[in-house]
Amino acid sequence: MVHTYSGYENKIKVDLTKRVESMNMQDKIFEVIIPEEQEVEYKGGKKKVTTRRVFPGYVIVNMIMDEDSWYVVHHTPGVTGFVGSGTKPIPLMDEEINKILAQMGLMGKKPRVINLEVGENIRVNSGPFENFEGVVKEVLQDRGKVRVNISMFGRETPVELDYEQINKI
Repeated sequence: MVHTYSGYENKIKVDLTKRVESMNMQDKIFEVIIPEEQEVEYKGGKKKVTTRRVFPGYVIVNMIMDEDSWYVVHHTPGVTGFVGSGTKPIPLMDEEINKILAQMGLMGKKPRVINLEVGENIRVNSGPFENFEGVVKEVLQDRGKVRVNISMFGRETPVELDYEQINKI
């Protein structure tokens, strides 16, 4: 794990990748990863997907540590140092890496699928109808959506929601 100036993660990734190629270090420095995840927001009834940095100011470098590879990474402009105490970097454990990659959606995380049937009760967990309860009227499996009747102001209101927005009751 490499510490960088916050906001410069993409520049570090590009610069470090170029340095690895120009210094012929592909056999020791394999990949540079910016830990980020997709975040779904609902504003004004519209779905907006944004990318959020999981660890701002940090970049993961998959590498074999020796004097040459340390020099290439450490002397890349914008890199302030490796994570660890003193001068010796501490590598991340496999469990930590797997957890970060899963959070990024690069491994072990599959799209959410809910086994719903018409007539089942659900609760909305996000979006403009958060905390409302409703009854499933139609399941649109191919689109990852459901049509639900929500009781608002004493009336049944039909609403189309994503799987991520609902939980079974």
